[in-house]
Amino acid sequence: MNKIYLQRITRALFVVVSVILFAFSIYYLSSLTYPFIIAWIIALMMNPLVNFLDVKGKLPRALAVLLVLILMFGLFAGILTLLISQLISGAEYLSKTMPDNINVFVLYVQHLITDTILPFYRDMTSLFNNLNQGQQETIISNINDIGANIASSLGNVIQMILTKIPAIISWFPNAATVFIFTILATFFISKDWYRLKSLARKFVPVAIRQGSMKVYVDLRKALFGFIRAQVTLISITAVIVLIGLFILRVNYAVALAFIIGIIDLLPYLGTGLVFVPWIIYEFIVENYSLGIGLLVLYIVVLVQRQVMEPKIVSTNIGITPLASLMSIFVGLQLLGFTGLIIGPIVAVLISTLQKANAFQRLWEFIKG
Repeated sequence: MNKIYLQRITRALFVVVSVILFAFSIYYLSSLTYPFIIAWIIALMMNPLVNFLDVKGKLPRALAVLLVLILMFGLFAGILTLLISQLISGAEYLSKTMPDNINVFVLYVQHLITDTILPFYRDMTSLFNNLNQGQQETIISNINDIGANIASSLGNVIQMILTKIPAIISWFPNAATVFIFTILATFFISKDWYRLKSLARKFVPVAIRQGSMKVYVDLRKALFGFIRAQVTLISITAVIVLIGLFILRVNYAVALAFIIGIIDLLPYLGTGLVFVPWIIYEFIVENYSLGIGLLVLYIVVLVQRQVMEPKIVSTNIGITPLASLMSIFVGLQLLGFTGLIIGPIVAVLISTLQKANAFQRLWEFIKG
């Protein structure tokens, strides 16, 4: 009996160590080959259109791949050009209206100082003068400590920003290199897609290929589904914001809606990164109607995002809304922004392995 338990413990440790080594190997290899992983994902996404041009359009596959790449980047460049033109127009509009807005803000600060801060200062000075010497020294010492802590914190923040500047500057050449390698790899992977696929079959054993095919299909479905879900969510956000801004008669509503839709991808911050400062500013300058309208719009966007995200993500990647919500939250807590993507994919992987009876087979292996 003890021998059987010892064998089971040995097999269980072997499985755990193998999984850990496999995870670390995947992480290490992906950090070295991520441009080619991105290229494979892009090639996988554009493959249906390339196949259509190749089969139905009777075009050489290399030409079909080149046309699809040009179409993709042309579309991206068109959207970027439209956005930049809107931003330039918005900057010109701000250059005309900003002086008046700054004057209003300065007047608000002046009134705040004269009507609130100075009376408060006089009251505190009178209260301070009525204290004994020891109490005054204690208060002064505490104020000095607070000032020193604030100065130290600001110094640390400035130092951190300055130390990050070289890394940010050095990022641009690396990003350009990654971009070039990704585009070239996308072209060659998509062009030789089926040859690479048949080559991979020769190196992968039949048993592993059959067992992993369902996992691959479900992960591919999850990848496309997750991208489709995120595009759907930011599109809904952008449309709601666009309608709201049109109703509120805000200038450059299209550019603002597009920017807010993209920012909605950011975890925790999301649309609040734009709406919260904007709403505060409108209340400061006493534009209460626009401030209240933006506040209502922000609440609508926030509620629809929280309600729709678990449902849309779960529908598109094939897991329950609760599992989707848990995977998104755990991913954000552990990995930050990347966890927003990796969390649901890991949940789909676990669900797929469970459907393929992988855990049952592991348990049978451990039992012997």
